[in-house]
Amino acid sequence: MQPAQFHGMPVRRVHVMVKTIGSMCNLDCTYCYYLSKADLLGTPRHWAMSDETLEAFIRQYFEANNHEEVVFSWQGGEPTLLGVDFFRKVVALQAQYCPEGVRCENDLQTNGTLLDDDWCHFLHDHNWLVGLSIDGPQALHDEYRKDQHGRGSFQRVFRAARLLRKHKVHFAVLCCVNRSTAKHPLVVYRFLRDKVKAKRIQFIPIVEPIGFEDTAPQHWDPTRMPIVGTPHARPGNEGSAVEEWSVDPVDWGNFLCQVFDEWYRKDLGRIYVNYFETAVETWMGHVAPMCTLAPMCGKGLACERDGSIYACDHYVYPEYRIGGITEKPLAEMAFSARQENFGRMKEGLLPQCCRECDYQFTCFGECPKNRFIRSESGEPGLNYLCTGWKKFFSHIDQPVQRIVHGLGAPVVKQPIARAAEHWVPTKRQ
Repeated sequence: MQPAQFHGMPVRRVHVMVKTIGSMCNLDCTYCYYLSKADLLGTPRHWAMSDETLEAFIRQYFEANNHEEVVFSWQGGEPTLLGVDFFRKVVALQAQYCPEGVRCENDLQTNGTLLDDDWCHFLHDHNWLVGLSIDGPQALHDEYRKDQHGRGSFQRVFRAARLLRKHKVHFAVLCCVNRSTAKHPLVVYRFLRDKVKAKRIQFIPIVEPIGFEDTAPQHWDPTRMPIVGTPHARPGNEGSAVEEWSVDPVDWGNFLCQVFDEWYRKDLGRIYVNYFETAVETWMGHVAPMCTLAPMCGKGLACERDGSIYACDHYVYPEYRIGGITEKPLAEMAFSARQENFGRMKEGLLPQCCRECDYQFTCFGECPKNRFIRSESGEPGLNYLCTGWKKFFSHIDQPVQRIVHGLGAPVVKQPIARAAEHWVPTKRQ
C-alpha cells in the first residue's frame, strides 16, 4: 500500500497542545495536574508566551504538518486570561503562514469563567471549537473546581454554556470523572445532556499518583507499586498510591457502564461520547481516534510558553523535554527517533496480562501515565484503571457488535494498523 500523499509528498502530521500562559489560571481546582508546573519548570507564574515565540510556533507548526487540515489547540492554565485580542493576533498570524490549499482549524480549552459576548462573537466568527470544562450539577462541580478564594465556579461556567449556545459556538463538554462524580454517573450524564445541552461529551478519568507534582511518569519507585485490587491500589486508603480525589477503578467502570446503557437506549447517533464512539471504531478494526486507547502515542506533544517542546501534554517534566522551537525546528523534534521511541513505548512496555487480554485491541494499556500498579502476578506497569476498563469493555461488547453490524461493517476486534501507525488526534472528529 502506498503512503497517503498531499501535494505529491507523503502525509506528515503532528498535534501540539499550546500552553500560551503556562499553568497560570484563575481557578484552583483541587485535582489539576498542571498548576504545579510553574514550580517544577521554574517559570514565573505571571508570564505569557511572547509575540516572537508565538509567531515562531505558528510558522513551524504549519511547516511540521503536511496535510489538508492543520488543527491548533490552545490550552493552559486558563488561556482566556490572555484576552481575546491575543487570539485575534493568532488568527492574523495563521492567515499569514497557512499554506495554500490547507484548512486551518482551532480549538480552545477553557473553564469558561471569563467568556463574554465579545469572546463568543470571536469564537463564532472564526469557527473555533470550544472545550468547556464542567463536572456536572453544582454540588458535584463545585466540590473540586473552586477559584483562588475558595468560591465554587459552577454559576460562571454554566453561564458560559448559555453564552456559547446563544452565539451558536461549536462546543464540547469536558467532564472530569473524579472520586466523587464517578459515584453519580446518570446524574452527571443527564445534567450535561439535558441542562448544558451538550451534543459532544468527553469524559476524562482523574488519576494522579502520590508525588505527581515532581515525579515524572515511568520514573516511579517500582518497589512502591501496589498490586491490582489491593487497598493501596484504590483511593482513600492509608498508604494509597494515588491522590484521594483520583477516581476509583471500580467506580470508573461502573460510571462508563451506566452512562453507556443510557446513551445506547436514548442517545445513539444523537450525542457524541468520546469513549463510546471510539469503541465502535476499534470493534471495526480501526485504530482508536483517541491517543489513550491507540497502539502508539507520541504525536500529541505540548508547547510551553517559552517554546519548550515536551513529549506529551501529561509528560511536561524536565525528563521529557525534547527541545525548544528556538533551538531546532518543531518538525525535527516531533519526528525524531527519541519521540518515536517514546510513542512506541506505549505498546512495547505492556505487561504480559495486557498482551493476553481479550480487549488489548481497544485498550493497549490505556495511557502510560497511569501504569503505576502491578498485575496479580506482580509484574509492574499495569494501568491503575485496568479493573474498570475490563468491566466496561466486557459490558459493551455485545451492544457495540450490534452497532457495528447496523453500520453494515464486520466486527474485527483487531486494529488494521498497530504501532507503526502514525496516529494524530483530530479535535473535530
